[in-house]
Amino acid sequence: MSRPYIKKLSFTLLDSITDKDPMVQEQVCSALCSLGEAQPDETLRACEEYLRQHDKLAHPYRTKILRAMETILSSHIHDLDKDTASAVILLASSEMTRTKELDCDWQQAASSVLVAVGKRFTNQVMEEVLNRFQPGMLPHSSVLHTLANLSMSNAFDMVPFLPSILSTMLPMLGMAKQDALKVVFCCALQHFSESILEYLANLDQAPDPTVRKDTFGADIFGAYDFLFHHWLQSRDAKLRLAVVAALGPMSHLLPSERLEEQLPKLLPAVLGLYKKHAETFQISKSLGQILEAAVNVSSRTLEVQLEALLVALHSQICVPVESSSPLVMNSQKEVLRCFTVLACCSPDRLLAFLLPRLDTNNERLRVGTLQILRHIVNSAAAQMEIKKPFILSSMRLPLLDTNDKVKRAVVQVISAMAHHGYLEQPGGEVMVEYIVQQCALPAEEPQKPGPDGEDLAADSVRAVSIRTLYLVSTTVDRMNSVLWPYLLEFLTPVRFTGALTPLCRSLVHLALKRQEAGADDFLIQYNANANLPSPFALTTRLLVVSSNPYLGDGRGAASLRLLKVMHQNIHPLLGQRWETTMPVLLEYLDEHTEETLSLKEWEEKLLVFLRDTLIMVSDNVWICQLSQEMCKQLPSYSGTPQEKNFLYKCIGTTLGAASSKEVVRKHLRELLETARYQEETEKEGLACCFGICAITHLEDTLAQLEDFVRSDVFRKSTSIFSIFKDRSEHEVEKLKSSLILCYGHVAAQAPRELMLAKVESDILRSIFQCFNTKVLGIKVETKDPALKLCLVQSLCMVSQAMCSGAQASSFHFSRKAELVAQMMEFIRAEPQDYLRTPIRKKAMLACTYLVTLEPALEEQTQADVIHSCLHSVMALPPGPEGEDGVCQESLYLDTVCALEDLLTSLLRQNMTPQGLQIMVEHLSPWIKSPRGHERARALGLGACLLQFFLEHLQVSTLVPFHNLGLLVGLFAPRCADTWTTTRQEAVGCVYSLLYLQLGYEGFSRDHRDDVAERLLTLKDGLVHADPTILFHTCHSIAQVIAKRLPSDQLISLLLTMFESLGDPDKNCSRAATVMINCLLKERGNVLLEKVPEIVSVLRAKLRDTQEEHVLPAAQHSVYLLASQHCEAVVSSLLGSPLPFDSHTCALWRALAVEPSLTAQVLELLLEKMSKDVPFKESRAFLLGSTADRVATLLPLAATCALNEVLSAPSSGTVVLELYPQLFVALLLRVSCTVGVQLPRNLQAKERKSTSLAKAARNLDPCSSAVDALQALLLRSGSQDVLRCVELEGGWELLRTSAGHEDGVAQLASSMAKYAGPRLPLVMKALGCTQNSVYEIQRVTSTAFLAELLSSNVVNDLMLLEPLLDNLTARLKDSSASVRRLVLRGLANMASGSPDKVQAHGPQLMTAMVSGLDDGDEPHSLVALEAMVGLSRLLDLVEPWDLRLVLLHTTIRIRPFFDSEKVEFRTASIRLFGHLNKACPGECEDVFLEQVVGGLVPLLLHLRDPQVPVASACKFALCMCVPHLECAELAAAFYKYLQEGRSVHFGEFLNSTCKHLMHHFPDLLGRLVSTNLFYFKSSWDDVRAAAPMFTGFLVLHAEPEQRTQVDLEQLIVALQLLLKDPVPGVREKAAETLGRLVKFA
Repeated sequence: MSRPYIKKLSFTLLDSITDKDPMVQEQVCSALCSLGEAQPDETLRACEEYLRQHDKLAHPYRTKILRAMETILSSHIHDLDKDTASAVILLASSEMTRTKELDCDWQQAASSVLVAVGKRFTNQVMEEVLNRFQPGMLPHSSVLHTLANLSMSNAFDMVPFLPSILSTMLPMLGMAKQDALKVVFCCALQHFSESILEYLANLDQAPDPTVRKDTFGADIFGAYDFLFHHWLQSRDAKLRLAVVAALGPMSHLLPSERLEEQLPKLLPAVLGLYKKHAETFQISKSLGQILEAAVNVSSRTLEVQLEALLVALHSQICVPVESSSPLVMNSQKEVLRCFTVLACCSPDRLLAFLLPRLDTNNERLRVGTLQILRHIVNSAAAQMEIKKPFILSSMRLPLLDTNDKVKRAVVQVISAMAHHGYLEQPGGEVMVEYIVQQCALPAEEPQKPGPDGEDLAADSVRAVSIRTLYLVSTTVDRMNSVLWPYLLEFLTPVRFTGALTPLCRSLVHLALKRQEAGADDFLIQYNANANLPSPFALTTRLLVVSSNPYLGDGRGAASLRLLKVMHQNIHPLLGQRWETTMPVLLEYLDEHTEETLSLKEWEEKLLVFLRDTLIMVSDNVWICQLSQEMCKQLPSYSGTPQEKNFLYKCIGTTLGAASSKEVVRKHLRELLETARYQEETEKEGLACCFGICAITHLEDTLAQLEDFVRSDVFRKSTSIFSIFKDRSEHEVEKLKSSLILCYGHVAAQAPRELMLAKVESDILRSIFQCFNTKVLGIKVETKDPALKLCLVQSLCMVSQAMCSGAQASSFHFSRKAELVAQMMEFIRAEPQDYLRTPIRKKAMLACTYLVTLEPALEEQTQADVIHSCLHSVMALPPGPEGEDGVCQESLYLDTVCALEDLLTSLLRQNMTPQGLQIMVEHLSPWIKSPRGHERARALGLGACLLQFFLEHLQVSTLVPFHNLGLLVGLFAPRCADTWTTTRQEAVGCVYSLLYLQLGYEGFSRDHRDDVAERLLTLKDGLVHADPTILFHTCHSIAQVIAKRLPSDQLISLLLTMFESLGDPDKNCSRAATVMINCLLKERGNVLLEKVPEIVSVLRAKLRDTQEEHVLPAAQHSVYLLASQHCEAVVSSLLGSPLPFDSHTCALWRALAVEPSLTAQVLELLLEKMSKDVPFKESRAFLLGSTADRVATLLPLAATCALNEVLSAPSSGTVVLELYPQLFVALLLRVSCTVGVQLPRNLQAKERKSTSLAKAARNLDPCSSAVDALQALLLRSGSQDVLRCVELEGGWELLRTSAGHEDGVAQLASSMAKYAGPRLPLVMKALGCTQNSVYEIQRVTSTAFLAELLSSNVVNDLMLLEPLLDNLTARLKDSSASVRRLVLRGLANMASGSPDKVQAHGPQLMTAMVSGLDDGDEPHSLVALEAMVGLSRLLDLVEPWDLRLVLLHTTIRIRPFFDSEKVEFRTASIRLFGHLNKACPGECEDVFLEQVVGGLVPLLLHLRDPQVPVASACKFALCMCVPHLECAELAAAFYKYLQEGRSVHFGEFLNSTCKHLMHHFPDLLGRLVSTNLFYFKSSWDDVRAAAPMFTGFLVLHAEPEQRTQVDLEQLIVALQLLLKDPVPGVREKAAETLGRLVKFA
């Protein structure tokens, strides 16, 4: 059976090879290859037969099949039988020659099949191919390709055929007329020759070692003669290149005398081709082969041709290269290979030709010559050995060349010389010095890649020199004595800074070699090397340059490594310590990049390292010498401010470790006297120095600062006379600012307990003493912005220091309010019309720290801070002006960042939705500003605050984000702002708000929501100013909001957006209308209870807004609402104040636009009057929405409103005719109409919105509904119930979102509590409706009676039995709603009379089972209610009663697993889980069958598109698995099916199938047949999962289980799936077909 089975599988797959989806095609090919892996012969035969039978199959598909066959053959050629090989050979031969086209994929695929088969069945393939290669007839081009490829892939088996092939081919050469066919002949000759050469080179492994070159000489020469004399001169360039490519390997097979005879003609001919072709690779390659052949036969012709060869080849090297493509580079390599051949045979003539050309001034000639020289130095070392001095002396002029290309070539030559001993000759040191000079060149700016993606910087002079220096240092051992310690001299001079990294790396390698050799070799003799830097200079230099570690190709790591290996020469005690500390620094650098490294953190690590080193040395003399050297080197870094800044810090650290107070004071005084205060970086470094020094010498540092302030230098600068001299004043302000900074750093660095004791008495006093100047005893506040900045910065550090101390929590900063007020003063003093100084920024940063200190700012103070800072930044002009616009923009951005930090710091104090709202309220006026730039800035700040809130959101319990709608409503209309940046930021704000909501719902911070992520893609649409695109994008944004906004936030969002209808920006106003209508369209179905409020707000906006576009938009809004909640809209409009104003009439007219809608409105009103409220909403309730519980106006309200509201002529007549009947019906349906009122909170908003209108009767929606319900109760004789409901707040509950049925339930509960004696009469009255022709009456009465069972009063009144009988009798009612409510009532016994459930268990179970069998419609809501009710009752009934219905229930609910309604699938699957949970022990054997039957649908519905269904499946599977008694399967279920964990379905299903087939192999047939049912599922994912499930079952089943599976049926089903419209389904079907090979 194997062969027919494999054939069927293969044919099934092959029929799908024409699929339109490329992925499916690939999967089909992959499945074919899978079949081929298991059954190569049968699969190949099937493919062969399929191609023969489908002769008209298009070429692309035939090609794919042939490619699959080639793949199978490549892997299983040794398993192939001869018959199959013969069939495949015939097929491939036929396919290959069916078309005369040249070089098509189809032919190539067929040829590849032949080549693959030929690796083993060479004779059979050759027999077939040679049949198509007959003498005297031109063969098909693919035949030649196949022969050529065969010769290359299997030279040992092919070479014996070549003599006959060549003899047959030679006469054909003259018959070829087409240039393309001639090219094929040339390629074949080339491959034949290469194959022969390979054979001859490996004769020891060849099957026939007697084969000799002369066997082919005559034929090859014949072919050579024809190609050379006839085709080489062709006009076709491709043919000429093919000819010359063939002549190269053919020249090695020519007889020696023939080659010598041809060389005088051949070499000039080949050289002549250089002028005809731009691409010269083949020419150069063949020329090299010809030259090698000539050298091998000791040709004398070369001597004659040498000059011409050298000139031609030299010009090829010197020709400008326009690209660095592989073809061009390979061509250059081939030319150089030619020079190697010539150097080996004529070295003197070659050098005589080359070296004089080094003296030329022509760049190309010099570079080309150097390139050739480098190559022959490397490739002809033996021949060049005695030429070294001559070559070195010839480099004199190139060393002086300033051209970069020449320099690069010189460095490359030096590199080659180093490897061959040239640099050890006299004059070699000059070469080393040249390399170091090039290493010190300035680093190149990053350049764009070249046209071919080349990295131009990688081949720069500096880069090449760096590589060369390291190479010389590490690989040329004889250079060690020259380079060590000579290279150390280059470390300290500033001009060699660019070469530090390569120098350090080389020195590290050299030092390590010296250490290995012994200590004596390593220790430096400074006396004998006066030019070498001292240990202190070396330490200082290497440490300082390490402060910017990634500069200069990572000189930080290189310097530190050199410092580490030099420890013996620096100090003998450092070795062991640096062995542990230095690797930590180096590892830190390895973990970071220039972009990720924080220079501040890195400098701190270096300072810690220095501090640790000083502690380890503990030699005050050594430390003082080091500090002196550091001070000495300060001037050297004037050109590198950052490094000088760090050196100051190093000085502070070193002085901090010094024990000599005199040295400390001396150096501090010198630093104060010599510092360049005009340099900002140096000023900062000096302050850091003092701060670091203060860590251990606080008193001395403060004293030295105090002494300097009292010194003549300082006092002279601050004298009264200098105030009138601008220059002196400027200098003194710089000096003051430096001192203020010093005090700030001292406070930041000093020990906290000491600093806190001095902060107010000394530090702040000194700071303000420097800041405030007294003239003639009068305090004069400075106007210098720089001084203000330094003050603010110092206060930042002081505040931060106070906050970070251990005693900060107990420290009471008495001057906090004063400092905050000072900062606010600075901010308010800044001009509002421009931004020129960073004072705003610095002041806000200071406040950022101050707000965290105690005491806390008062609420009003905090509000003032926010208001002042916002006004200072937001009111600035829209853009910088003047030439320094770029700097202004940067300053502005920094200021905004400072403002963001301050606001986020304040927000951090109150990380609640309320705190966020407070911040947004401060921003709100700016967001709504009429000035665009202010709106843009406000939106940017809002986005920042929202992002901060989102990133720091900590939700310990699931709490509502109660103001989400308000915030979204504020930001969303800005998506259409006239400013593009505002629009972009607005989308970001909405994006953050949606993720905040997800966070409050319990989602993790890294959760990505596909719907919310769509906002990011919509940003592009906001770039356009085209209103059409803009508003379309706003509509899409509103759709996203609608999908993710919680229902309880929708109304607040709409109300906030209604406020935007009057926005001064017309775009935003229009966007608000677009978004409102989109939200109503998308989410209007959940707004049932909010419809009155929406209608009320619309009326108010129509009254307040005069814009033309608002009225049509409002009319459309009402139309959209009515389309979804017609009854609710009618109820809302009926509740409008009477008489209706013109705007309300306009809204009613909007309902009359659509005739069908108008008819529905009238029908609803007529139905209210005559029958009662319709229950369309109950279906929505069953779907899980609570909106349907509040929508319907009471009949009295309809009666009062019809004459005032409905203006359509047809509606008035109908209502008037039905009015008496409606009044009578109202008395009979009072209880059920009570539960469909508008919520009271909407009534309050309605009254508030209409408070300014003229007085009207008390007929608003809520009051009218109450009056109608009271009238209904009065007519039905239920006055006591009315009063009791009023006193207990029952009406309040009826106005909430509990819904119609819940409202009825509350009314029934109130009657049971306060009007028990009236219940029998009420039941009797309601019983009259049991046979009513009006379904709504039966529904209402049933809902009322059903709720009574929730109360124990029915037992007291002995009503339980009759009530049960009444409800049970209604099970036969024609109304599904009645039957559904009956089941709900019976289920209510679980809460009202749980002790009676067991007594009535059979009755209850029978009723529920009958509900399951309710067959009025496929998706019966009765059955859904029965399933829900059963889930409630299962734990209370007797096990015996459960056992009686267990099997039937399980069988009955099984079809609902695949219901089209998500509620049915969810309820039935959850009930199935509960049945498993409650199943008594004696039922397990019976129930096991149902568990097995439900396994497949439950597993497949894990891929259900509805999340509740998938969740129910997880629950049911976990409840089912214990019945299977398989520990491994249970473990897999519990691992993958945990609630909240995403399931990798493929992995889980694979694991499940593995355990099922291992423990239950007999279930294979049943599981597969069940899966077949889902092959026709309407859900794409389920339909794709079914064949995947089947495939995994087959994968893990044993072959002997194949009898369980109807393979015929399965293959047919998979065939149908291969035609599925969804590509993913077709892919899985093809994959499964490939796995069926297991049952072959």
